[in-house]
Amino acid sequence: SFSEYNTPLKAKVWFSSHSRRREFFEASLMSMGLELEATKSVLDDKLMFVKVHMPWDVLCTYAEVLHIKVPIQPNDLSSRTSPWHFLSCITKHFYPSEKLISKEAEYFTAPFEKAQEEFFYIKDKDLFFTPAMRSRMAYYILSRAPYELRGNIKKFGINKLLDGGVYKAAYPLHDSKDDACPNERFLLYNEWAHPKSFYKMQPLDLIRKYYGEKIGIYFAWLGFYTYMLALAAVVGLGCFIYGYKTQETSTWSKEVCDPEIGGQIVMCPQCDKFCNYWRLNSTCEASKKLCIFDNFGTLVFAVFMSIWVTLFLEFWKRYQARLEYEWDTVEFLEQEEPLRPEYEAKCIYERKNPITGILLIVASIVAVMVYRLAVFFAFSTSLRNQDLKTLEPLKEYVTPQMATTVTASLINFVIIMILNILYERVAIWITNFELPRTKTDYENSLTLKMFLFQFVNYYSSCFYIAFAKGKSVGYPGNPVYLGRYRNEECDPGGCLFELTTQLSIIMGGKAIWNNIQENLILRHCKRGDAESTIPRWEQDYRLQPFSNLGLFYEYLEMVIQFGFVTLFVASFPLAPALALVNNLFEIRVDAWKILTQFRRIVPEKAQDIGAWQPILQGITILAVATNAMIMAFTSDMIPRLVYYWSFSVYPYGGHANHTMQGYINSSLSIFNTSDFTEDSMPQESYNITTCRYRDFRYPPGHPRQYEYNVYYWHVIAAKMAFIIVVEHIVYFTKFILSYVIPDVPYSVKEQIKREKYLTQKILHETNLKLVTKHMKLDDDETTKNTEDDVSKEGMDLDF
Repeated sequence: SFSEYNTPLKAKVWFSSHSRRREFFEASLMSMGLELEATKSVLDDKLMFVKVHMPWDVLCTYAEVLHIKVPIQPNDLSSRTSPWHFLSCITKHFYPSEKLISKEAEYFTAPFEKAQEEFFYIKDKDLFFTPAMRSRMAYYILSRAPYELRGNIKKFGINKLLDGGVYKAAYPLHDSKDDACPNERFLLYNEWAHPKSFYKMQPLDLIRKYYGEKIGIYFAWLGFYTYMLALAAVVGLGCFIYGYKTQETSTWSKEVCDPEIGGQIVMCPQCDKFCNYWRLNSTCEASKKLCIFDNFGTLVFAVFMSIWVTLFLEFWKRYQARLEYEWDTVEFLEQEEPLRPEYEAKCIYERKNPITGILLIVASIVAVMVYRLAVFFAFSTSLRNQDLKTLEPLKEYVTPQMATTVTASLINFVIIMILNILYERVAIWITNFELPRTKTDYENSLTLKMFLFQFVNYYSSCFYIAFAKGKSVGYPGNPVYLGRYRNEECDPGGCLFELTTQLSIIMGGKAIWNNIQENLILRHCKRGDAESTIPRWEQDYRLQPFSNLGLFYEYLEMVIQFGFVTLFVASFPLAPALALVNNLFEIRVDAWKILTQFRRIVPEKAQDIGAWQPILQGITILAVATNAMIMAFTSDMIPRLVYYWSFSVYPYGGHANHTMQGYINSSLSIFNTSDFTEDSMPQESYNITTCRYRDFRYPPGHPRQYEYNVYYWHVIAAKMAFIIVVEHIVYFTKFILSYVIPDVPYSVKEQIKREKYLTQKILHETNLKLVTKHMKLDDDETTKNTEDDVSKEGMDLDF
């Protein structure tokens, strides 16, 4: 019936003040009812451990102080049968073995009251309070026990002693290995963390029981997110297969590759002087690949994902409400948190201006843009210089655009990883200088800052490619310059494929890097000896301490991934599938880490995922706008649709039978090479009088030559109409779904009402029994006193 919370100490005292503080602190713990036991280290004579035990009476006292809810009676409400119960013979293989991890019994619960102990459902005092409850109570005492008294000022808390080096560490113990009777840690490892269990659902009740609600709610959210990704991954994979199968049948792609069409179209140079003319069919392979991602299926998938994110959040709220009830956090009131030790300290560091950090992000984007331009010049000169007379395509798969895109994306990924380290420190420094009073305030403040930094760092290059690149380039005779460099242009097929490449490299590279870090580095740092040689508390001391911000980084990683999956999914339908595969490994890797590599985490109560919930809601709202704008401004979907439906109405109109025949010719404007300026004229002319470029402008010789034609304004109008219509439809659908789907399931509401009723009833009956018992005792005492008086009076009469 004891709870242990071990604090390793060094036996050799370097400062007398440390010794006095330890003595005072340990005396305070014993005065609060705890039992201490000191023991020397097996491996280091200078190291000592103090084991802290909590007797039953102390557990009851602090269970009441912390309002810990415990069972009052078994749940008598029959749970609703799943409509898929007939498939249980199949689905049972995807759940932890019931022989090892049995289903947790359901109870109605109430806050513990020591004076009414008999009212609670206590079958075994050793098992009544879960390990997480006992550790939380122990930590509550440790964080409030005084260690020094100076006048009227009392200093207290294990955290301050750890920061001051008075103690080396403080942690709850992991379960010891017992082959005869598998413990909870052993069961969690086999049925949760082991790679062989990657296809199984998580034993969330056991995770919560062992680690507490805060860890449990993280893995519940991660598992639910992964589960919902399965549907998005299937639809996205179907969209990708559709694009892959239809790439050879695309009319406009065929025209690009056709030697008689694309092979006869000479394109204008995309940089000044050193770039050559080139034939359109040199981008044949790129146009085929673009068809995989830029098709009608992608539009449908983008709308689907806008609805998916709403369903994800709404169903998560329902699932979270059920967990709140089952884990007794519905009426959870956070206890007054102790002040952070840093709150009372003075600032000794210079504050780093956050604007400086943001400017570094902008500088990195500009640097990559300059790199793109310089490399494009180099590739254009070297790759398109083999046959100047015929201007035949150089190499099918290595075009200047493709080479520049891939190398720039790789460099951008490296820059992102480097800047991550800097921005993490900047965010922590800024938050530290704010001196938040409590741990919750600190985490919420840091969460917002870190996410904003990471948002700009990870997504800025994608926003640039999607909405800035190629949007303001002018035309060959009057290009727009960025300083001394000419602005970047998109491939004749648009910037969508470049955005796809950027997303796949950043998202895939981030997932690979994180897994390398988590597996190789942690395995290299693993410490531990055979369990038979050293005791459990010393084995745990040799494990790595779990950072106070450990879960913060796990959430941050997944929320950044969520942004990739939702914000730019219109350009990369494979993003949900990649995220799904990554998360299947992420769950097991995270489980393996906290079970085998880290000391046991101090359990904490939590109702929800905290500040991450509004961040996810913000991302879902932004995702609708970004995907609509990608389809309108980055994809070539709208210009193709305008051409498709405008037959016989305008000069650029399509055919009466609604085909895309002739689209490529209509989407390229004509430029007279004699109109080149001296600075932009290519060094070699090859006797070419006209060249083509991607835009909708009047041809040379027209009264309004090189100005935007009517087709351009119709396309712009169609793009704006598309954005407005899609956003209104999706937002209206999101509103309807949010209204129709209640945040709390009906069954949970009924169980909450039933629990409140039972609690009041049992408390009333218990109080009534106590009153009746006291009245009976009083009556018995009165009767006894009366009989004694009568006997005494009789004795007096006898005399």
